[in-house]
Amino acid sequence: MKNDKQEMLATKDKKRLSDVRAGVKLKKNIGLVSGTSFVVGSVIGAGIFITPRGVLKETRSVGITLSVWAGAGLLSLLGSLAYAELGCLITKSGCDYPYLWRGLGRVIAFLFAWTKIMIMTPSDLAIDGLSIAEHMVTFFDYCGSPKIPSKLIAALTILTLATINCWDTKLAASVQVFFTAFKLIAIGIIIVGGFIWIGQGKTHHLTGFTSSATSESVSSISLAFYDALWAYDGWNTLNYVTEELKNPYVNLPLANIFGMAMVTVLYILANISYIAVLGVDGILESSTIAVTWGQRVLGPAGIVMPIFVMFSTFGSANGSMFSGVRTLYAAAREHQFPEVLSYVSCKRYTPIPCIVFTTTLSLLMLIHGDVESLIDFFSLAALPFYALTTVSLVVLRFTMKDAHRHIKIFLPLPLMFIVCFVYLTITPIIQDPTFEYLYTFVIIMSGLVVYLPFVHYHIDNGCFKPVTRFIQCLIEVVPSPYDPDNN
Repeated sequence: MKNDKQEMLATKDKKRLSDVRAGVKLKKNIGLVSGTSFVVGSVIGAGIFITPRGVLKETRSVGITLSVWAGAGLLSLLGSLAYAELGCLITKSGCDYPYLWRGLGRVIAFLFAWTKIMIMTPSDLAIDGLSIAEHMVTFFDYCGSPKIPSKLIAALTILTLATINCWDTKLAASVQVFFTAFKLIAIGIIIVGGFIWIGQGKTHHLTGFTSSATSESVSSISLAFYDALWAYDGWNTLNYVTEELKNPYVNLPLANIFGMAMVTVLYILANISYIAVLGVDGILESSTIAVTWGQRVLGPAGIVMPIFVMFSTFGSANGSMFSGVRTLYAAAREHQFPEVLSYVSCKRYTPIPCIVFTTTLSLLMLIHGDVESLIDFFSLAALPFYALTTVSLVVLRFTMKDAHRHIKIFLPLPLMFIVCFVYLTITPIIQDPTFEYLYTFVIIMSGLVVYLPFVHYHIDNGCFKPVTRFIQCLIEVVPSPYDPDNN
C-alpha cells in the first residue's frame, strides 16, 4: 500500500515537472451555459438597482426612459457582435488588447492595457465592493455614515473574490453561475411583482407615457445613455477569456447574443415595474430603488431586496475580477509588463500574479474613493477604448481581408457603434467640463512615460529577474506557453 502511494506521488510529480517544462496553459473550462452566465452575471450588477434614477432624472419621461434603456441595450448588443467577430478572428485572451495591437498598433494597445489595469478593473471592483458594503451596513445600527465599516466590508469582499479566482478557474465559473441564478431571481421578483401590480389596475404611473417635463436637450438624452450604458457594461466579458472557452468560434458569439438579448429584455421589464410601482417622483426621490420597491410591494418581506442586490453585485464583481486580470496576463505575455505577471500556477492553473496585482490596486482605490467618483472615473476611461477597438475591426477588414472569419457582421453596424460612442464620450466634456476629465486623460497618457523606456527601449538591465525568481519560488508559478503569431 505504501509503495502504491509513493508511485502515485511520483507519477504526479513527473506530470507536474512535464507541465513546467512544457509551460502551463489556462484550462478551457467555460462552455455555452457558463459563458452566457458570465455575460449576464457581469452585466447585471449594481447598475439596474442604481442607474434607473439617473436615466429618469435626465429624461423626465416614461416613454423616453424606456427608449433609452432599449437603445443602450441595442448599442451593447452591437458592441458584443463586433467583439465576437474580433474574438473569433484573433483567439487570444485580453479582449481589446490583442485587437488594438493588430488593428491600431502596439502603442494604442499598451495605453488600453495601462488604462484597464490601472483604472478600469480596480475601480470596477472597488465600486462593486462599496455597493455591497453600503447595502450590508443597512442591517446594522450606526450613527451617521459608517465610512470605515463600509470600506472594511468592501476590502473583505475584494479579498474573497481574489481567493476564489486564485483557487480554481472552474470554481470561479461555478460561483458566477450560482450568483447569476440569484440575481435573475431578484429581477424576476421585481418584474413579476410589477406586473401583478399592473394587473390589479394600478397603472396610473404608466399612463403618462410622455410628460410636460420631458427634457428636449440632446445633451440630457446623451447623459441618460451614459447612465444606462454603465448598467450594461460587461457585455465584452467573454472576450477577456477567449483562450479558456470551449469551442470559442461557436460559444463566443452565441453567449454574447443570448446574454445581451436576455439582459436587455430584463432591464426594460424591470424599469416598467419600477415606474408602475413608484412612479417618476418615487424613483427620483429614492437612492435605493430596489429597496424602496420591495418595501412598497413586498412589505416586511422587502428585507430580502438588499440581500439580492448584494448577491447580484458580488456576481458582477466576480465576472470583473475573472475577466479583467486577463488583460494584464495578455499584456505581460507580450513583454509590455513584467513577464512574471503572465505566469500561471502549476498547481491551480490560474494567473495568480495578475490577481494579486489587481487586488492590490483595487484595495488602494478604496482609501479615498466613493461610488459616484469611481463610476465617473471608470466611464470616462472606458468609452473611448470601446470605440477604438471597434475601429480596429474596420481596419482589420482591410489589413486581414483574406483571413477566414467564422462570424462577419454587416459593416454599417460597427460604424454606427463607433459614432455613438464617440458622441457619448465628447458630449459630457462639452456639456460640463471638469477636472475629472483632465485627471483621467493625464493618467491614461502617463502610460507613455512607462512605455517608452521599459517597453520600447527595454531599459530594465535585468532588474526584474531576481523579483521574478522570488515570486516563482514563493507562489509556485511558471511561464505559460505562447505563440505570438497564433491568431
